[in-house]
Amino acid sequence: MQSPASVLQAPRLNRNAGAMTDQTAARPFGFWMATALVVGSMIGSGIFVLPAQLAPFGASGAAAWLIAVAGALVLGGVLTRLAAAFPDASGVVAISGSVLGPLAGVLLGWSYWVGVWATNAIIAITAVNYLGTFLPALTATPLAGALSATGLLWLLTLNNLGGARAAGRFQLVTTVLKLLPLLAVVLILAGLAAQGGAQFRAHPHAPFAIGQVAPALALVFFALIGFETASVAAERVRDPARNVGRATMTGLVVTSLFYLLICTGVIYAMPQATIAASPAPVALFVETFWGRTAGLTVAAFAVIAAVGSLNGWVLMQGELPLGMARAGLLPRWFARVSRRDVPVRALLVSSVLASILILSNATRGGAGLLDFMLRLTAAATLWIFLGGCIAALVAGIGRLLATIGLAFTLWTLWGAGWDAIAWGLALMLTALPLYWLRPRGDPVAAAPADPLTSPS
Repeated sequence: MQSPASVLQAPRLNRNAGAMTDQTAARPFGFWMATALVVGSMIGSGIFVLPAQLAPFGASGAAAWLIAVAGALVLGGVLTRLAAAFPDASGVVAISGSVLGPLAGVLLGWSYWVGVWATNAIIAITAVNYLGTFLPALTATPLAGALSATGLLWLLTLNNLGGARAAGRFQLVTTVLKLLPLLAVVLILAGLAAQGGAQFRAHPHAPFAIGQVAPALALVFFALIGFETASVAAERVRDPARNVGRATMTGLVVTSLFYLLICTGVIYAMPQATIAASPAPVALFVETFWGRTAGLTVAAFAVIAAVGSLNGWVLMQGELPLGMARAGLLPRWFARVSRRDVPVRALLVSSVLASILILSNATRGGAGLLDFMLRLTAAATLWIFLGGCIAALVAGIGRLLATIGLAFTLWTLWGAGWDAIAWGLALMLTALPLYWLRPRGDPVAAAPADPLTSPS
C-alpha cells in the first residue's frame, strides 16, 4: 500500500507557468469559509419543511433529534481524526479508498455522489415551491415547477463554474442571510417560554414509541447531512489538519442547536395535524404569531436558504468526483479541470443527472415523492460514514468513536427502510464499470486543462 500522502494528494499546477499554484489559490477555504460551507450545506430547505415530516412522530421525533445530534457529533469526531491523520488527503472518500482499497473507495464515493445530486434535485424543487408564493407562474403547473427548478439548478451551476473562491464567497453571504429567519423563530419560542410555556402543552401530540424512533431518525439525519462537507472537500481547505475539524464541529454544533430548538419548538407550539399538513410549516408558525407579512418574509428567506444550500451542494457534486479521480479511484476523465481549476465535466454531468431526476418526476405527487427522496438520499449518503468508521477502525484511529459511529450509522440506515436501501445499493453498484476503467498506475499527478472547457 502506498503512503497516504502519495495516494491522496495531487498537486494543482499553473497551466501557463507549469508551477504549483500558491496555497490560497489551490485551497481558498479558510476556517470561516469552510465553516460557512458546513453550515450553509446543512441549513437549506430541510429546516423549513422538516417540521411537517416529523410532526406525526410527536415525542419519538424529539427523541430522534437528540440521538441524531449525538450520533452526528460522534461521526464528526471520526472525520476530524481522519483529517488530522491524513492532512494531505483530498477527502474522506480518498482516505477510505487508501485504507480499505480502491473498490471500497469507488463504491463509497459514488454512493455519496448519488446522494449529493439527488439532494440538489430536492433542494431546487423546494426553493421553487417557496418562490412560487411570490411568483405563482413558476409553479402554476407541475411541468412549470420542474422547469423552474431545473433553471435554478443551472444558474447555481454557472456560478460554480466561476471557481471555488466565487462559490465560497456566495456561500458565506447566503449563510449569514439564512440565519435571520431562524433567529425570528427562536425569538418567538423564547417569548412563548417566558409566558410559562402553556402554548407547548396546549395541543396533544403522539406519545413516545420506540418503534417510531428509527424511521424518524432517518428523516432527522437527512437534515444534518452537510456536516461532512469540509471533510469531503478537504483538498480545498487551508491547513486541513486543523481547519477541517474546527469547521466541522463548529458548524455541526451551531446548526444542530438551531435544528433541535426550532423543529421541536414549532411542532409542539402548534396543533400536530396543522403542522403535518403544511407545505411551509415554519412560515405558518411565524404567520400565526407575528402575522401574514412576517410569514411571507420567512418564505422569502426560505428561498435564500435553499439557494445557499444548493450552491454548496453544487460545489460538492463537482469536487467529489474530482478528488476521487485524483486519488486514482475514477477514470482520469473526471480529473479534467478548466483554467480556473473547476472540474467542469464532473459538474456538468452531475447537474444533468439532477435535472433528469427533476423532470422525470414532473407529474408525480409531491408529498410521497419528497418522503421517498429524503430516505433515499439519507440511505445513499450514510455509506460514506460507514466507510469512514471502518477505515478509522482498520487504521487504528479513534477506535471507540469509530465503533459507536458504526453502530449509529447502521441503525440509521435500517431506519431509512428497505426500499430506500435497495435503491441506494442499486445506484451504488452502477460504479462498478468505472472501477474497472480506473487508472492502474499512480494517481493523477496533475490533470491538464480541459480542452473542451478551458479558454484558449
